Amino acid sequence: MENVYFEALITPHRSLSRQGLRRVSALLLALSTLTALRFWFIGAWPVIAFTLVEVPLAVLLLRLNAARARASELVLLTADGARVIRTDWRGRRQESRVASGWLNVALEEPQGAVPRLLLTARNTQLEIGAFLGEAEKRELADAMRAAMRGAREPRFDNPQLRS
Repeated sequence: MENVYFEALITPHRSLSRQGLRRVSALLLALSTLTALRFWFIGAWPVIAFTLVEVPLAVLLLRLNAARARASELVLLTADGARVIRTDWRGRRQESRVASGWLNVALEEPQGAVPRLLLTARNTQLEIGAFLGEAEKRELADAMRAAMRGAREPRFDNPQLRS
């Protein structure tokens, strides 16, 4: 078993719970039904056909968005380097490694866009936390740098040597 200096589980943020998703879907269905009935009564019945297409499509897209919240990234910093274990929303796992020799954490900041958080080592670049916002990426980068600094420059506290 290797010593883990840093561990972070990164998951996408979703504001709707399962019950919230059901409520939004029910509200969408109710409002679309009321709108369709109103158009039916004024004689514009072809609008109902569009409602029959748009409501299931909107509910499908909401469910797809909620399903993608199951994705995650596990970032581990050890003496051997960094391991990133990605799990997609379907449950498939993919593991990537970056050797510790020249391991560095970098924020690549394109003009007018959210920065990319990269683990770099020589010719290797691995992006992590792609679905995080700018503030979360900066916090994660700072925490990883501190953990790497602590691993490279350990401070030993021996109570017997204290004066």
